[in-house]
Amino acid sequence: MLILFDNGTPRQLRRHLVGHIVHTAAERGWAEMSNGEMIEQARISGYELLITTDRNIRHQQNPARRGTLAVLALRRHNWTDVRLYTAEIRDAVNRIAPGEYAEVVVPPAPRQ
Repeated sequence: MLILFDNGTPRQLRRHLVGHIVHTAAERGWAEMSNGEMIEQARISGYELLITTDRNIRHQQNPARRGTLAVLALRRHNWTDVRLYTAEIRDAVNRIAPGEYAEVVVPPAPRQ
């Protein structure tokens, strides 16, 4: 699957998505785009999944505009929190259907 990470998605997650091709918005030169522009460029460029930390994207973007681009929202952007849920995120990536929206709840990591 061809996956795009938005600016808030921890890049370290990439190494846990074995078997998928992952690019970041920054790598594509899309870091300054609005969500709508980025979704449109991702769709045109053949991305199948956008992983974002912007939970509001679901309400900001018309699902019909995404076409077959699926969106997976993470409830945290901090790698310290996200790293504890890589298996759940990987499962969600492998289950998500074209055009679908899904969320993975990532609670804060216990602080010491």
